[in-house]
Amino acid sequence: MIVVFARAPVPGRAKTRLIPRLGEWRAARLHERLLRHALAVAAASACGPVVLHGTARHSRFRRSNGFTLQAGKDLGERMHRAMQVSLKKAERVILIGADCPALTPRDLRRADRLLKGACDAVIAPAEDGGYGLIALRRNSPLLFEGIAWGGADVYRETLRRLERLGWRWRALRSVWDVDRPEDLERLRVLRLAPARRRRAPR
Repeated sequence: MIVVFARAPVPGRAKTRLIPRLGEWRAARLHERLLRHALAVAAASACGPVVLHGTARHSRFRRSNGFTLQAGKDLGERMHRAMQVSLKKAERVILIGADCPALTPRDLRRADRLLKGACDAVIAPAEDGGYGLIALRRNSPLLFEGIAWGGADVYRETLRRLERLGWRWRALRSVWDVDRPEDLERLRVLRLAPARRRRAPR
């Protein structure tokens, strides 16, 4: 199973660090394109059903199969709950965000193969210190609670906790996500699905 985590593409709430460069509506449209790309990559990997976990029941989520509303006080608790629910339905769960276009179907398939083997966890480090993918075949709140999400030490802290748990894990290649204005230059070389056109309020 693949879980795609995403904020709703609401102007003013999506890709807020890009708003000074793009404006609220263009930032939200970019986020929608990134989300559609992530869902396409997940489907192309053929690693199982794809479930979208969103922050709100937004109209853009209505057509997505298996939509689930995120639950929890912070990102860590929401991811832990998503893993907890998903691992009751599937032996292996791959969780990705909507803002990491560097991930490919091949990356997801490799994570799935490693979980089928001897690994309990697979993680793809991100250049900003976080991670773009985490895949598990078992779950623990230790992996998600009390972490400074968005900081530069998320990946290293997660590895320390995997070691404390005594789990077998492997790292994938390093990836990048779209959070800062400088990330937009990289994004130009990728072919993302265009956002559906919509009219701004008057």
